[in-house]
Amino acid sequence: MTDSDRRVRRTRRTLQEALTSLVLEKSYERITIQDVLDRADVGRSTFYAHFRDKDALLLACFDDVREELQRDFDGAVEADAIFLHAHRHRRVYKALCGRRIGVGGSVAHLHLKRLIAESVRRQHASSGSDLPADAVAEYRASATLGLLMWWVDTDFREPLERIIRIHQRLASSPVQATVTTGPAAG
Repeated sequence: MTDSDRRVRRTRRTLQEALTSLVLEKSYERITIQDVLDRADVGRSTFYAHFRDKDALLLACFDDVREELQRDFDGAVEADAIFLHAHRHRRVYKALCGRRIGVGGSVAHLHLKRLIAESVRRQHASSGSDLPADAVAEYRASATLGLLMWWVDTDFREPLERIIRIHQRLASSPVQATVTTGPAAG
């Protein structure tokens, strides 16, 4: 690894941390690139050498988180993975997914929902259900993301173990059982 690579990663991380800390202080819409530059103590040309705009920086904040979450999904039950991951990265989730993010949050929500849906699609493929995988993935991802956003917005008030149990109970309700296993015989 070259010194140049390290500098690039350090600069990107500094800009991401600046945006994250700013979002925790004020809404995303009110944050300007100049605010980020001032917080990160970098110049405008440096910012634009790494990101095209504030939204690109926002998505970059989620890249490392998304890669780690994908690894977690590959090794765990989808619900446990997302809630465990959010708990480990509470500050990032509060900044990227909480109510303070406003319009910018819809971009982060969309990426997170896609990741959850893909995990559900993979799990559904081996379930033997006659329901369309895309429909099941959309339903489960929306429900899981909704509960996750509620948990983030309540400042992770419920303990991790309880939020996982809540999700498992909701996911095992009679309606959910029909989605996962198909309609009951008879």
